[in-house]
Amino acid sequence: MWESEIRRAKAVMGWPTDGIPAIRPNLGVVTIPAMVGQSFQIPEDSMPWPGKPLTIEEIRVAQNRNLIESVIFRLAADFYKIHRIKGEKQVAAYLPDTQGVFDIAHLLFGDEIFTSVLDTEEGNWVTELMGICLQLYIRATKTLKVELNEESETMIHGHATEQGIYFPHAGARLSEDSAILLPPEMIEQLIIPNVKQASQPFGGAFLHYCGYHPTLFTQLTALPEVKAIDLGNPEKYDTQWLLEQCSKTGTILYSRIVEEPDETWEKYIDRIGKLTARTGARVILRPMVFPESRDECLEMLEHWHYLTS
Repeated sequence: MWESEIRRAKAVMGWPTDGIPAIRPNLGVVTIPAMVGQSFQIPEDSMPWPGKPLTIEEIRVAQNRNLIESVIFRLAADFYKIHRIKGEKQVAAYLPDTQGVFDIAHLLFGDEIFTSVLDTEEGNWVTELMGICLQLYIRATKTLKVELNEESETMIHGHATEQGIYFPHAGARLSEDSAILLPPEMIEQLIIPNVKQASQPFGGAFLHYCGYHPTLFTQLTALPEVKAIDLGNPEKYDTQWLLEQCSKTGTILYSRIVEEPDETWEKYIDRIGKLTARTGARVILRPMVFPESRDECLEMLEHWHYLTS
């Protein structure tokens, strides 16, 4: 795993960008659920995927598991140890995929969570489950950051790409993909309070979700705890609207931004750069159109700085 990651990171070394070559233990969404004993499978040509959901009593027991004794934690720890031994100081290691509080609850309890949130008789269990998953998220993230030797309120994050960015005021990553299946009122009830509480020990968080849910985007970017946001499906949104929403709240858009048909990198960077300047948004661009040479890459970077500084 380390060798695969380091090859990807080394491929971008020497290219003129604002990013930091970065690698992570590529453990998929099961990192925290597997730490507390949920089984997982590794499909061919895929990252690990969760196995059978746990029962209520199994989840209650799981919350007290010693995280560092789990196989998945040892994989992450060994990955970081190899990186330290190899001495690749130009490449930064960062946190594996930790998901978010509701996502962890969905992974542990399965799809039954969506009927449970609608059942008033199960309301106490849903509240208990979210509390368990909040504490698991915080405890697991702190444990991983200690292994990584990373300060609680800072991080380098690459979000599965070959390059990352240093965040001085956001020490954790949250993914809430399952939240797109919830209506706004349930997001206010189940997602927002837990994003706030999960972010606080780390000074703030980088947040990701896939799918189309513009209300979720506005609800999340309104939170001061969410320092930066990424979209798994940027093609589903109007780019100007995204930048305007981020400008209103000061949230950094650290995301891919969709290209237009047959758009060259020159036209792409000119369009996005001018739109960024016009809206006043703060953007860390993960481009969708790329130059072919280092000289063109430098030209692209310089033009981006010119348009957005």
